[in-house]
Amino acid sequence: MLGKEENSVQELVSIVMPAYNVGDYIDESIRSVQAQTYTNWELLIVDDCSTDGTRRIIREWCKRCPDRIKALYLEKN
Repeated sequence: MLGKEENSVQELVSIVMPAYNVGDYIDESIRSVQAQTYTNWELLIVDDCSTDGTRRIIREWCKRCPDRIKALYLEKN
C-alpha cells in the first residue's frame, strides 16, 4: 500500500450498468456515477432491448462523454 507522500496512479474501474426501460431513472444513475470521488472510471451501459426512451438517453450520454461512457445494445431481451 502506498503512503500519502508517494505518488500513486488510480486503477481504471469499469462500472457495468444494466438498463431495461429505465428512461425515467437513467440520467440520475449516470449522474450518480459521475459524482463519485474516485475519478478513473469508465461506465459500460448494457441496454436489454428497452422499448421506452432509454436508448435515446444512453446515446446522448455516449456523445457527451465518449471517452468514459460506452453502450452495448443487446439484440434479444
